[in-house]
Amino acid sequence: MGRGDGRDRQVTVGPVDDAGATKLHVDMDAFYASVELLDRPELRGRPAIVGHASGRSVVSSATYEARRKGVRSAMPVSQALRLCPDAVILEPHFDKYAHYSRQVVAIFGDVTPLVEQVSIDEAFLDVAGAVRLLGSPSTIAAGIRRRVLDETGLTCSVGVAGTKFMAKLASTKAKPDGMLVVPVADTLAFLHPLPVGALWGVGPATQETLHRYGLRSVGDVAATPIDVLRGWVGDASGVKLHQLANGIDARGVEPVSREKSIGHEQTFEHDVTDAAVLRRELLRLSTQVAARLRSHGLAARTVALKLRYADFRTISRSRTLGEPSDVGRRIYEEAVDLLDAALRPGDAIRLLGVRGEQLLPAGSGGPSLWDPDEEWRDAENAVDRVTARFGAGTVTSAALVGTRPRKVGDTANARVIQEGEARRQGRTPDAPADSD
Repeated sequence: MGRGDGRDRQVTVGPVDDAGATKLHVDMDAFYASVELLDRPELRGRPAIVGHASGRSVVSSATYEARRKGVRSAMPVSQALRLCPDAVILEPHFDKYAHYSRQVVAIFGDVTPLVEQVSIDEAFLDVAGAVRLLGSPSTIAAGIRRRVLDETGLTCSVGVAGTKFMAKLASTKAKPDGMLVVPVADTLAFLHPLPVGALWGVGPATQETLHRYGLRSVGDVAATPIDVLRGWVGDASGVKLHQLANGIDARGVEPVSREKSIGHEQTFEHDVTDAAVLRRELLRLSTQVAARLRSHGLAARTVALKLRYADFRTISRSRTLGEPSDVGRRIYEEAVDLLDAALRPGDAIRLLGVRGEQLLPAGSGGPSLWDPDEEWRDAENAVDRVTARFGAGTVTSAALVGTRPRKVGDTANARVIQEGEARRQGRTPDAPADSD
């Protein structure tokens, strides 16, 4: 799907047959880096990396100048600087990214109500109902790009096609700052020469399997009988890959976004071997997760723990609750049990994370005769009220006062991803990264 640095950019120039190409994929260009450069215009045209100035930090985003030197999202900053020693490091400001994301999504909403936001910096739009009023799909896409630039100072790339999958491929090819229309009649001609890795769901393992059987291009997959594919990669994957390789993608744009999980992670400046320190950090993270669950009106059915050891080995453990919860103390108690079961004497921990999964609307678990978390719930709701009035950190647990070890930086990682959208196969970053 391209090298991600703009060197294989492909855009539409001049009139094109866009009849029926009513699915748009809009992707902001190097979003985090571009937002930072709004305040640092003197750095435009220079390689820049968004991340913390620490050997333990990872790259959240990078300008295209840095990407052409091999810098990629989720790469350790130390490695990125070896590849691109003249790069400027820009500290991330996630509140800014959320602000500009809301502005951009509001622009999409002026065009069509059918907007499916799949991350902070990208969304699918169905503009079939807007054509009569606003013009052809390519006209609408060009208008979106102009408005985003005029109102935010940021650039975006847009793919225009007959399906979501093809629109996503097209926006990737158009980067940076471009628009690519794939006429419906040209779908297979565009799709089949691409490498098999361009297909959704083809990660390293599946790609290796396909290569082993001589399938290198999407066209090779399309020409393989479906029953043969099912035997090689499994029933569900075989059917899905065969459909996508033949340009079949019946999924519509779903405007209602459903959070799959809410979590916080912490990468430590120095490896931590003290279990008591880890438990205190787990309390802090659990409290943050619960506060965000409550702010979204959600409760978690499952609590998950993530541990990354000093040797980068990473494990995840999870436990399903008897009742969905948005209480930090409940999340902490379940997570600390998972932590105690996973830790061995002398283990050195690089990263600690806790996540609420299987999210449901708060209160959907049904009435209960007895709420074992009632006192903690009342206390945490009181903290919410104080926080809303006076700001975060005004009130905290006594166990957390003055005990915080040195860290690279807190990472909030709320995944607003539609079911079935595996955008980043196999990536487990220390910090959220923008999408290209």
